[in-house]
Amino acid sequence: MTSYPEPLARLVENLKSLPGIGNRTAERLAFHLIKLSEQEAVDLARAIVDVKKNLTHCKTCFNFTEVDPCPICRDAQRDKTVICVVEQPKDLMAFEKAGSFKGVYHCLLGHLAPLEGIGPEDLTIAALTRRIEAGGIKEVVLATNPDLEGEGTAVYLRDQLADLAAKKAVRITRIARGVPAGAEIENVSSAILTDALTGRQNFDGGRR
Repeated sequence: MTSYPEPLARLVENLKSLPGIGNRTAERLAFHLIKLSEQEAVDLARAIVDVKKNLTHCKTCFNFTEVDPCPICRDAQRDKTVICVVEQPKDLMAFEKAGSFKGVYHCLLGHLAPLEGIGPEDLTIAALTRRIEAGGIKEVVLATNPDLEGEGTAVYLRDQLADLAAKKAVRITRIARGVPAGAEIENVSSAILTDALTGRQNFDGGRR
């Protein structure tokens, strides 16, 4: 069987390493990239390099940013007494596009997944705890995805933060069920996200 030229084969293999990209999709993308003009290919490569070189995580909320702290954390108009906890920066951006939340955020950079070897120490939970311990927080909104992993992460956070929240008089809430079960925050419409935040509820039911 005739194999691809080495540069094309290497491109296909690299594309296959991306999430959700199988062999056929990688091949299709590779052939599309070949059709790009040299300038378009250079621009794409430069954009990838720039992201790797110039983006970092905000040391406060762990959102992606070019400057630390990020613009949201620096914004004096934001309500810094309310923290919305999300799994990933892309979820933060979904809430920002909805335009209804005026507090600040905390990105966990993932969710608990014991079967995948992802535990609390792999997330930014310790940093969230430090933010609450520092004082000045009135509410923590748990806005992890309403799927199995997201719900498990929210329950874990609720239980871990319960004593500290009681000590600091911090309300722990969960986004309302307007977000469909099993959905991913980034794919939910702005209207539903707005309703979910507006209808958030105290997150203490069922705690033992």
